[in-house]
Amino acid sequence: MNRFVLALTACALTTSASAQTTPSSPEPDLAAVRAATERFRDVNVTLAEGYIRDPLDRCETAEMMGQPAELGAMGIHYFRPDLLGITETAPRINGTGTHTDFLNPAVLVYEPQADGSLELVAVENLVFKKAWDATHTQLPSFHGVAYDYMADDPATKVDEAHMFEPHYDRHIWLYRENPNGVYAQFNPRVSCAYHKPQKP
Repeated sequence: MNRFVLALTACALTTSASAQTTPSSPEPDLAAVRAATERFRDVNVTLAEGYIRDPLDRCETAEMMGQPAELGAMGIHYFRPDLLGITETAPRINGTGTHTDFLNPAVLVYEPQADGSLELVAVENLVFKKAWDATHTQLPSFHGVAYDYMADDPATKVDEAHMFEPHYDRHIWLYRENPNGVYAQFNPRVSCAYHKPQKP
């Protein structure tokens, strides 16, 4: 947990409010989003452009968040702390982020491979509920599809919001076909079977 807090805190110090943007109208189509994010199939490019790997180094599955295992998994998240507007890392991650531009997504999701490499499977944007609701009267959406809402239930043993304060998020499964739908939270064709936690 200390490694997690230190990593996020260090990145949060470089947060720039100007980095948080909302997309211009009309919204880009999926082909445009893919063209804008294709370079992130190389995780070295991802790191070079300021994304960091989830410091808790988790490969997220539906079961980990109290959902049926058959829904599948998300994968390993890499994110830009500046685009999320991180302001706090304890007791839960909080921020001012309202960034929704999928041509420059705040989060990239990867599936671990048998050879230790990572394969890009989805792009994502996440906005914190409190920050969003303070300036908007409607839920964030992409092409008319409202973002999913995630909040932890303290009465359960699992963490339904994976260490984040209540937030809205939207996944787009551009790089892995998803029988649940291109905008579903989880993908049954994504696996965490080959996840090997990185050494500290």
